[in-house]
Amino acid sequence: MAKTSDYQPHQKKFLAAQLPALEVVDNHYAQRDYLIHFEIPEFTCVCPKTGLPDFAILRVDYVPAKKLVELKSLKLYINGYRNIGVFHEHVANKVLDDLVAALKPRRARLEADFNIRGGIHTVVTADYRWR
Repeated sequence: MAKTSDYQPHQKKFLAAQLPALEVVDNHYAQRDYLIHFEIPEFTCVCPKTGLPDFAILRVDYVPAKKLVELKSLKLYINGYRNIGVFHEHVANKVLDDLVAALKPRRARLEADFNIRGGIHTVVTADYRWR
């Protein structure tokens, strides 16, 4: 039988976190499907239970429609997670949701590849219209 974790209430805090805005620029080649891939090798957040740092590589692929993400704003947005306690699964889904909301891409995928913690290597992949 599953038991609800005693640190579950901490997760609501990350949803209310004030993160820097993602800025967008016009895609001058919106008539063409093309893939944009970028990696963020220095993503950090903290474990919601222990407060210890978590490290990950975020890999993002998207096929833009009318907008592109401005990369400096992406860097500032990602750095906003540095002191936020959040589950690995929620990181992947929240970052993807925010990118999709800002860009409205044709397709997007985010992979969050976390360093080993407690002997467990976690990789979370979240998709938006990727099929």
